[in-house]
Amino acid sequence: MDDISSLRRILKTNRVIAVVGLSANWWRPSYFAAKYMQEHGYRIVPVNPAYQEVLGERCYASLTEIPFQIDMVDCFRKSEDIGPLADEAVAIGAKCLWMQLGVVNAAAAEKARAAGLDVVMDRCVKIEHARLFGGLGWAGVNTGVISAKRPV
Repeated sequence: MDDISSLRRILKTNRVIAVVGLSANWWRPSYFAAKYMQEHGYRIVPVNPAYQEVLGERCYASLTEIPFQIDMVDCFRKSEDIGPLADEAVAIGAKCLWMQLGVVNAAAAEKARAAGLDVVMDRCVKIEHARLFGGLGWAGVNTGVISAKRPV
């Protein structure tokens, strides 16, 4: 799904987002995309076994450990890792499987679609939200830090 009306509908109706592969490092794309969405009223649910908490939210090791309803599964993982994530998204009753920029897995997408999920591939949820709803900083990364130095 990549037409404007579908993307707008998906972003309006899916307000609880499990971000698989969310990093606690502020300079990582997963972090600033999730932070942007959180700042725009979405509930972010981090999924990464490496952390206890990210962005002030409890972090879960897998989708199946989350004890409440998830609307969207936003995947910051390699394309080849998406198959099992699609299975988990279906199992937990998610409404949308979203694969970030550079992430494409046609077989996983078809499996999710067959189970009734909306599927978005090779798109950034942050960029699409800002493009369609006029959020700040959509053309780049607005971390609020001005520096050319790598963090220590």
